[in-house]
Amino acid sequence: MQDFINKIKNEVSTLDDLEKVRVEIFGKKGILAQGFAKLKELGEDEKKEFAANLNKQRDELSALIEAKKAELSEQEIDSKMKKEAADITLFNEPVASGALHPVMATMDKIIEYFLALNFSLETGPLIEDDFHNFEALNLPKYHPARDMQDTFYLDDFRLLRTHTSPVQVRTMLNQKPPIRMIAPGTVFRRDMDLTHTPMFHQVEGLVVEDAEKVSFANLKSMLEGFLKHMFGDVEVRFRPSFFPFTEPSAEVDISCIFCHGKGCRVCKQTTWLEVLGCGVVDPNVFKAVGYKNVSGYAFGLGVERFAMLLHRVPDLRSLFEGDLRLLEQFK
Repeated sequence: MQDFINKIKNEVSTLDDLEKVRVEIFGKKGILAQGFAKLKELGEDEKKEFAANLNKQRDELSALIEAKKAELSEQEIDSKMKKEAADITLFNEPVASGALHPVMATMDKIIEYFLALNFSLETGPLIEDDFHNFEALNLPKYHPARDMQDTFYLDDFRLLRTHTSPVQVRTMLNQKPPIRMIAPGTVFRRDMDLTHTPMFHQVEGLVVEDAEKVSFANLKSMLEGFLKHMFGDVEVRFRPSFFPFTEPSAEVDISCIFCHGKGCRVCKQTTWLEVLGCGVVDPNVFKAVGYKNVSGYAFGLGVERFAMLLHRVPDLRSLFEGDLRLLEQFK
């Protein structure tokens, strides 16, 4: 047994070696099994002493093997950790990360404002019918927006929605007043130049309540707060305009954020920038959805227009070209 003790202490250097020694000692054909097999050949007095000696040796060897196993396991873990260690002080290039597209970031900022005012977020289909896209919004048959140059028509007489206003119609048909909602989404028109693309994004809003609770003054106050949220400390003005689905209607301008009242190419020397349209909902729209004794106001804006102003992008088309030289500036 002393040979095994010396072997475990001095020769075994790995867990595999230790396992082989353990089998030699404690295996079915190991040295201890052979020793206990000899008990049947001994007399009663010798058997007792021999067995006690074997048990003592077994306990000593078992304890020695366990201690050696713990020592080798710790050494193995230390060796593995040293091998796999990483020097965190080494210089490393910054990992490239993505970012929101400027149009989506602008839309998120717009939505954030109105959700804080307890507006609901509504969506609708991109492919619309004539009733929801035109008829219910008080757009008569002869209105220029129905011209093939503006609208993408499909073979089944349906069309790609030209604004997100159909979502307002669908919401009013499915819900009863009061309504406070915004409808962000993609829209399509047959147009392409520096400030127009065939596909773009709009956010439209609608508030409908009892007739005595809604006024143009409410709309004006809310939009002034919204535009200051988007552009900072700017002046806001409302100009009379015309939209088939609102009466009275207005277009909204902000003081030029580029020249600050001095006049520049962007504002065409007027010191004002047009940003959105709004108005009190026309009674014919409420008639189309079956509403009575209510009033409301609506507004709509182009998200790309806001993104261009916020980020000083001169050509709207560049927002859709996927040019990394532009997009990487918005990380």
